[in-house]
Amino acid sequence: MSKMDTPNKIYLSENEMPKAWYNLRADMKIQHAPLLNPATLEPINDPAQLAPIFCTELAKQELNTKDRFIEMPEEIYEYYKLYRPSPLIRAYNLEKELGTPAKIYYKFEGNNTSGSHKLNSAAAQVYYAKAQGVKSLTTETGAGQWGTALSMACAYFKMPLTVFMVKCSSEQKPFRKAVMETYGATVIPSPSNTTEVGKKMLAADPNTTGTLGMAISEAIEKAVTSDNARYTLGSVLDQVLLHQSIIGLETKIALEKYDIQPDVLIGCAGGGSNLGGFMAPFAGEKIQKGAKYKIIAVEPASCPSMTRGKFAYDFCDTGKTTPLAKMYTLGSGFVPSSIHAGGLRYHGMSPIVSQLYHDRIIDEARAVAQTKVFEAATLFAKVETILPAPESSHAIRVAIDEALECKKTGEAKTIVFNLTGTGYFDLNAYSEYRSGRMVDYVPTDAELQQGFDSLPNVGSL
Repeated sequence: MSKMDTPNKIYLSENEMPKAWYNLRADMKIQHAPLLNPATLEPINDPAQLAPIFCTELAKQELNTKDRFIEMPEEIYEYYKLYRPSPLIRAYNLEKELGTPAKIYYKFEGNNTSGSHKLNSAAAQVYYAKAQGVKSLTTETGAGQWGTALSMACAYFKMPLTVFMVKCSSEQKPFRKAVMETYGATVIPSPSNTTEVGKKMLAADPNTTGTLGMAISEAIEKAVTSDNARYTLGSVLDQVLLHQSIIGLETKIALEKYDIQPDVLIGCAGGGSNLGGFMAPFAGEKIQKGAKYKIIAVEPASCPSMTRGKFAYDFCDTGKTTPLAKMYTLGSGFVPSSIHAGGLRYHGMSPIVSQLYHDRIIDEARAVAQTKVFEAATLFAKVETILPAPESSHAIRVAIDEALECKKTGEAKTIVFNLTGTGYFDLNAYSEYRSGRMVDYVPTDAELQQGFDSLPNVGSL
């Protein structure tokens, strides 16, 4: 087969799988603003300052701006080989259905038991905790992908885990809870009466649907009040985007294997983990070599941190206990509607993704309504045979829109998106869409202002 004969699925061999993560920060000409200590508002520049919350090695990765590549420990590499490399798939059937001259590819991250890309960082974070002698971990989860992935990794490395699952997601996706518990995790709907910060949130609003920011606050309190425990986060942080860079590295290797030059790269954006990891090597080429890739971030219209948020310092949690990060944010006090893409219901965006969007290395952010997202997801499922997660379907929506634009102009662009996971635990959402009961919600300017009013005053920082 010649390089120009593109197969339906491009597989890499184990020998072609990257053995080091790519640290995009080492190539960024403009670094994102430093994290701030929540008590003093002083910049955090020493990993020891993060030690009460994160493992030492992860804290070092969080602040690393020098090393372009960070080698994976052998134990993590061997774990990755259980489900990686993941395939890059040509969506021939979708192209035909749309009647577009565009070529559409998707990197499929859902072919592992957790059903999503989250396992890439979960394995790394649990490994480093185990190596340090940590006794237990805590975390939060929205739709449940991160909690599921971390439960799997904790079971493999024999590490106890407590998961605070956003209340509305725990009600919408009870089988996610069952999977996490099967792997040995303790799952608590958030906010809960098991933490002091949770009790305060429930006292303020007994009927709250919960948010990722609330669940983060509970998970951190549980970690810092338990013996030799640490907190883990599935998105937003630099360390998480570092681990997810294996997605972009594999994608780039697969494209180069067949001389495929992408024009448009698309990823859904909640906290930034999959988008950041997927686009990392391509963004690096834009920064260092002036590459002409168009990178598009896609977020829900109900939680539009990039398209309608402010680029400002904010707390990463509702309880205001975490370090402050400069990011596109709706304010840690913003409570989004209970959409089915629970993994995208976060008030802020990764500092790396935010800085790249601010500098227009990420060219565009689009906010899309969930009925249009499920319309795209249903079409994709019918022609490509994979039932996509609601989060991933945001990227599918814009990939279809870009392909239809090519149909109008006659341009044969190459479109690549990241299919972050499967939607087999989201059947209630699909049923709601099919029945016509699904509604779209777009927050008003007044509702957004309530979130902005919660932004901390950090002066001229």
